[in-house]
Amino acid sequence: MAEDKIIRVLLVDDHEMVRIGLAAVLGTEEGIEVVGEAGNGAEALRLAREYKPDVVLMDLVMDGMDGIETTRRLMEELPDSKVIVLTSYLDDDKLYPVIEAGAFSYLLKTSRASEIAEAIRAAARGQSVLESQVAAKMMNRLRRPAQAKRLPHEDLTEREMEVLKLIAQGKSNQEVADELFIGVKTVKYHLTNLFSKLGVEDRTQAAIYAHRHGLVD
Repeated sequence: MAEDKIIRVLLVDDHEMVRIGLAAVLGTEEGIEVVGEAGNGAEALRLAREYKPDVVLMDLVMDGMDGIETTRRLMEELPDSKVIVLTSYLDDDKLYPVIEAGAFSYLLKTSRASEIAEAIRAAARGQSVLESQVAAKMMNRLRRPAQAKRLPHEDLTEREMEVLKLIAQGKSNQEVADELFIGVKTVKYHLTNLFSKLGVEDRTQAAIYAHRHGLVD
């Protein structure tokens, strides 16, 4: 990307004040233009299709479609856009899935404004930027010695395991949602992920897997 090209940025965060702050700061940066602001994943995808941003600053934890799924869908539709995760979370169950979904860079919300602006410019040049703690986590993961082959369910997140155990008890999506205090759409999202990780096609096969591996009390 030419150095003199304006970098078009889309802000995605469910907190309005965060978006206002970012927009104000980035508005003072030469060569960077905030073209849109989204408060949720669905709105982010709609605005991304409309504006085709060069860079998307992506929050991870949002109601409805989270930042991981939003990133995955955005990369499928607009693979040339660069997603920079900007979050307060360093949890493994968020970090690795969003990187796998196609996130280009990963920053914490404790980053200085200048660091965020530079990460945006770096992304526009095709250079990834990782928060130092994120980089350390990634390196430690790569350095782990080879271990015995993991069972599929060992790759489930804590939430996915909770959903698996409940459907293995015969609970419906609504019952799972009520017990875990989440939405039915979120339950379906976790089911899709755990089906893929377990290599099964439906909830019946997932329930059988859970019982065979002693995952149900």
